[in-house]
Amino acid sequence: MTFSELIKARRSVRGYRPDPVPREVIEEIISVAKWAPSSMNTQPWHVHVVTGEPLDNIRRGNTENMLAGVPPKREFPMRESYEGIHRKRQVEVAVQLFDAMGIAREDTERRTDWVMRGFRQFDAPVSLVLTYDKYLEPAAISQFDLGAFSHAIVLAAWERGLGCVINGQGIMQSHVVRTHAQIPDDQVIMICIAMGYPDDSFVANDVKSRREDNKNFVRYVGFDD
Repeated sequence: MTFSELIKARRSVRGYRPDPVPREVIEEIISVAKWAPSSMNTQPWHVHVVTGEPLDNIRRGNTENMLAGVPPKREFPMRESYEGIHRKRQVEVAVQLFDAMGIAREDTERRTDWVMRGFRQFDAPVSLVLTYDKYLEPAAISQFDLGAFSHAIVLAAWERGLGCVINGQGIMQSHVVRTHAQIPDDQVIMICIAMGYPDDSFVANDVKSRREDNKNFVRYVGFDD
């Protein structure tokens, strides 16, 4: 595929086959993704690739804490709720997903289970936990770099037949992730990426989120009309 074809074809995958992902394939993906843009070549990222029992422990800890009402605690500040057009876009893709899965608005049990899938990192066989060095705080530029790196990871994975979803829910109980992924205290957990081979029978994997028309967010300044 060309880059244009690749970036338009990629989807967020929320249902995975249980097949393990070979370590050498993950290494290849990271070796490609590390060429993402990085401010002043600082390359501020660390990657903790988690699978097997440690990942199962993270799933269990996340789920138990959320069901017990333990407040989410991330290690970098972010807005937990959206408003206006951002909320509208968030709701739109949620409606697409619930419609695809046949989850009715009044079906509280299935809606709760769907939310819990996120805290279980969508039952993917692999989770990549991305961190940066704590001494970089305030780390807005480093976080920007990790965003570029994350995008490169999901594209490199898609090119190799693997699906991903960049998963904020998976690190909302960051202390659970830190413990079971054995993340050093001098690093800040930013995000995780669920990764695995897509389950083609999982209908939500066919959902493609929509993108705004350029005219709604692009301005051209200094160009001749």
